[in-house]
Amino acid sequence: MNQTTKILVVDDEEVVRLSYLRALSGDSCKVELVKNGRDALQMMGQRSFDVVLLDQRMPGLDGMSVLKMIKEKWPESEVIMITGYPAVESAKEAVSLGAYDYLAKPVGPDDVINAANGAMMHKRWALRRDQQAQCATLQ
Repeated sequence: MNQTTKILVVDDEEVVRLSYLRALSGDSCKVELVKNGRDALQMMGQRSFDVVLLDQRMPGLDGMSVLKMIKEKWPESEVIMITGYPAVESAKEAVSLGAYDYLAKPVGPDDVINAANGAMMHKRWALRRDQQAQCATLQ
């Protein structure tokens, strides 16, 4: 059985949200869109997401704050931080907070697809590793 990947796109720019939606939509992928960090956290409280594409700079809660909360409450979700203002310091911070990847805008459709696929692959391997470790402790 093929499992549907659930992706949450969080960006304050509608054109960016719609661009990511077009790139990722398909039979094996369900994409939902929100325009700010508060809406993202509310949506995650309602249902789980495999991958979150998260803008770093947004009004209200910024991406780093949202990333930190997501990894505390929903550590199984993979987060890809996306920014129009890339800096080595913010990339280090994002990764230290648990981001799977850090991308600089503009992000093309292939970049979005590749990052989301990589995050899903990482998540599947982590789940498999956890299951194997759990089985080993039961034996």
